[in-house]
Amino acid sequence: MTASTDLPRARAKSLADISKLADPPLGNAPITPERYFSKEWADREWDKVWTRTWQIAGTQAQIPKAGDWLTADFGPETIVCVRGDDGQVRAFYNVCQHRGMPVVSGEQGNSKRLVCPYHGWAYDLAGKLKVVPDESDFVQGSPCGKLNMVAVQCELWAGFVWINMDLDAAPLRDFMGPIADQIDTYPMDRMVRTHWVTIEGNFNWKLVQDNFNESYHVPFVHPQTKFVMEYAYNQCQFDLYPEGHARMLMPGAAPTKQLRGGENETLEMMANELAFWGLDPDQFRGGKTGEIRKALQKAKREKGAEKGFDFSTYHDDQLTDHWHYTIFPNLSFSLKPDGNIWLRARPHESDPEKCYFDMWYMTLFPAGTERYYSQSMSEWVDVSVPGPHIQGKVHEVSAGPGIDQDVSVWEHQQRGLHSRGYKRDYLAFQERRVRYFHQNLEKWMAD
Repeated sequence: MTASTDLPRARAKSLADISKLADPPLGNAPITPERYFSKEWADREWDKVWTRTWQIAGTQAQIPKAGDWLTADFGPETIVCVRGDDGQVRAFYNVCQHRGMPVVSGEQGNSKRLVCPYHGWAYDLAGKLKVVPDESDFVQGSPCGKLNMVAVQCELWAGFVWINMDLDAAPLRDFMGPIADQIDTYPMDRMVRTHWVTIEGNFNWKLVQDNFNESYHVPFVHPQTKFVMEYAYNQCQFDLYPEGHARMLMPGAAPTKQLRGGENETLEMMANELAFWGLDPDQFRGGKTGEIRKALQKAKREKGAEKGFDFSTYHDDQLTDHWHYTIFPNLSFSLKPDGNIWLRARPHESDPEKCYFDMWYMTLFPAGTERYYSQSMSEWVDVSVPGPHIQGKVHEVSAGPGIDQDVSVWEHQQRGLHSRGYKRDYLAFQERRVRYFHQNLEKWMAD
């Protein structure tokens, strides 16, 4: 399957729709604990969900030239995505049609042909079998041109390479629905992956998606955020989309309205950003930290172009706020004015009580800038140095201080779900994105 043309910036012709959606009907069916550890449930998820939904294989920046390829692991499958001589990106199951050997190994590379390292069967960049050693020795006839690599759907959007193992699946933009146009208001195709962490955890993938589908946990798991973020449910906007995705608009660049005191902490945590935009922290002393958000929006609007940013497709609130999307079934985009915290859980190949948690940070560098201080990651990053892939188990590697706080919860929760003392959920209305996620999961598994 050939890739679609990638024109995200051309689509962002207007500001994002920020109107509040009416909530769909939500039931109260039990979210029972066995779905987090049952092998039978996990097997049905594989057949009904993972092999039918759109997933991100990697970034387009990984495969800019003909012959460039990358691999993506999902459960027991590995998919190879390769840019052909015609410039198109195609995706295939990474398996030779001779005797099942993977055709490529590693995360990315470049090849003129995809050659099986076991017996030398060679496929062109479009997946067609071209060369077989001792071709005349096959009594059933030459396999060339007949036993080609098996394709999966592949599309390019928002700077990513997307794949879908279901050849009959709807196109990517149909799957994304209205949120695609909203995400297009961010220059995703210009963002650079400056952080790439994969953590193998002893928890089911759904605990990750549940976590990022609610902010009820924020004041307890992320207590530092009270100084610079509004997390109260009645101050945030939640939207549930018919395609199964959800959105949360969370005000930033100011303390939560529930906070009493904390002026020094707020100003210290925001000092670098305020200085970058020419604002004096002292002007917000004396009970004025609540004014930072609008002042920062004004400064970014006035000085964005001279700083190397194009904010023309942003609402003022996008200049300070956190636009958080949970994309069914397992992806989260937490969009900032200068980047994207990209979060995903992938199923383990055999154990439903394990998964792989991926954190990428996609940095939007100002035009003409080689180095930039990432406010979200609290460190300097270099546009010319790709983020190395750091892999390990929980507590062995870090996904950044904030995300590490989330990760610290999930193994304990996985154990608690086995308790004889726990039977089902009891959700607050502000946790309705969790409810909606599980209703959509159940719908997909019933099809």
